Amino acid sequence: MAFSPERINPGVDAFSHEDVPRVVGGVTQACGDAAAALLSASTKSVHKVPSADVAEMTKLVENTFRAVNIALANEFADICQGLGMEVMDVIEAASTKPYGFMPFTPGPGVGGHCIPCDPHYLLWQLRKSRVTAPVIEHAMAGIAGRPHQVVEKARKILSERNHGLTGARILIMGVAYKPDVEDLRESPALEIIAELIADGAEVAYHDEWCPTAPDGHGGRLESLPDPRAWNADLVIMHTRHSAMDTGWLSEASAVLDTTYRLPNDANVTRL
Repeated sequence: MAFSPERINPGVDAFSHEDVPRVVGGVTQACGDAAAALLSASTKSVHKVPSADVAEMTKLVENTFRAVNIALANEFADICQGLGMEVMDVIEAASTKPYGFMPFTPGPGVGGHCIPCDPHYLLWQLRKSRVTAPVIEHAMAGIAGRPHQVVEKARKILSERNHGLTGARILIMGVAYKPDVEDLRESPALEIIAELIADGAEVAYHDEWCPTAPDGHGGRLESLPDPRAWNADLVIMHTRHSAMDTGWLSEASAVLDTTYRLPNDANVTRL
């Protein structure tokens, strides 16, 4: 019996399965040796650790590292906005440093089956042992609150245009949890849609990767074939797929950009 965490990046083929080192740890020394020998037949590198527990903790630290840094990027986005700066200018400048910095970008939240979930497995186990992890706890709380922050920003934008959320036509561009995948698991868009509908908004979305999506209230929405024809009061850019047409957004009434990647047009507001 042994444990070897998966190391895949859905939708990204830059790293083949064979090229990514596999971590493995056995319940006993013999188990670890046998599992390492098995895995060596399908990957170029196997890193054997002393136990299955260490192998599982490796997976937790990898995804917790990403969660904490995404939460930090979100926090810096809020800081920079308050100080009148573009956070992406700051991140791109910091990325020129060849050591000691790894770029993470802000967004509407975190989705997928790993980053939003794995740190909570660790926190649950730590509570049983009465061990605190304030950095992780704060990061996960920040991530969990990010979709609500999107809704509140949408409310503010509409209010500035003398329109409330009730009855507002809001279009979500992209609902997958990240670009160029059809995966909706833990996507922040689902929570955003559900909260907007609960607040009385009329919500639609466009995502060629995801033909249908739950509305959070027992029903399902279908992707609009032509988002331009829906005449939204507010467009929320949530997931920008590589082939997505965004040129028409310059003509939209108002756009909330949660990706921090759209051109800085007059009708665009950063999250």
